[in-house]
Amino acid sequence: MTSTSTDMYLKKVKQELIKLSTTITQDDLKDIVGKISRNELQIEEVLIKAEVECVLVRKKCHKFNEILRKELSDGDGTKYSKVAELAFRQCLSAHSIVQDVDGTLLMFSKENSSNCCMRTVDVIYPGAPFFLYFNPSLLKAQLVPVLNYAESTHWKFPFAPHDLGVYPQANGQAYGGVEHSEAYQMSVEECGIMIPLTVAICKIENKTDLVDQHFTTLLNWVNYLLDFGLNPKNQLCTDDFTGHIAHNANLSLKVFLAIAAFAQLWDLKADKMQVKIFNKIAQTMAFEWLKLADDGDHYRRAFDRKGNNRAHYAKADWIVWTACLAEKKEVFQAFVNPLYDFLNVSESRVPFTDLYDTKTGEQVAFKARSVVGGVYLPLLITCSSTDGHT
Repeated sequence: MTSTSTDMYLKKVKQELIKLSTTITQDDLKDIVGKISRNELQIEEVLIKAEVECVLVRKKCHKFNEILRKELSDGDGTKYSKVAELAFRQCLSAHSIVQDVDGTLLMFSKENSSNCCMRTVDVIYPGAPFFLYFNPSLLKAQLVPVLNYAESTHWKFPFAPHDLGVYPQANGQAYGGVEHSEAYQMSVEECGIMIPLTVAICKIENKTDLVDQHFTTLLNWVNYLLDFGLNPKNQLCTDDFTGHIAHNANLSLKVFLAIAAFAQLWDLKADKMQVKIFNKIAQTMAFEWLKLADDGDHYRRAFDRKGNNRAHYAKADWIVWTACLAEKKEVFQAFVNPLYDFLNVSESRVPFTDLYDTKTGEQVAFKARSVVGGVYLPLLITCSSTDGHT
């Protein structure tokens, strides 16, 4: 249900500028009360409160904008700054924030422009840098519903789910084999995401409460990766628009990093033996993976086969992640500046698309998705190098 409050009294038309304001909100019908309705306020009272505080909030926003713009432009240039500014509101507004019956903060995304899946795990991952940098508690609020669902009687598989339903109803996975079949699941992908992100929250909080509450589930996912993650069978990954892929390097690398992240969890618990064990496992798997791909004077790579994908499209979030590997500012800008140019001149006038054709400069798919929060990885890396979070 959408509630609007509009008062516009137009009398004699004059030359001077007249400012009018409209306040718009969404009020949930039942079950879970939106975070904005806390303190038992009715939706009409929330609207009035928003109008009263509007001037003050705008001043705070302008001040925040100035600080953020300086952080962005000082680090990696004006074009990167504009890309990140464009992503800010889109990443945040693709979510709803609510409170559970016990007051626990929960955050749900809508996978805009695809099948409207709610709280898609492989949508959490690319957008995670935004929340890890600005407010990690909001990332935690995204992980908790997934962990709770995975521990419910509805989810029977040994791997992490893909989503919680079709927005706005979190009534069970809607993607692939839903709750009934392992077909068309992203089993390795989602486990490889949930483990490191959960550990990241623990590192930031400097306590293991979140993992402790869901330890059995996370350990099951670790074991699943140990069994099936070294050289994944033919399956989907987050880039499901490429179809099923076997021996997916991206999945294998994600597995090794997830196991290494689990080792960092044991470091927080001051269990050096477990740290050593899981670090050794991650390293051994990585070396074994290299050996499997070694074909003498080159590494094996499928070529000229049906299902071997080659395309001219690019993912905006992954472009910036790749740019973060650059050691020189000009190399970083060589990756990011074309992204800015695309957004600036493309004839596809849609909300920030994260999948576009690098030859035609047109949108391929997706728009208005929260994944664009991934462009904040450079700020997160800078923050991590100074405060110890990784």
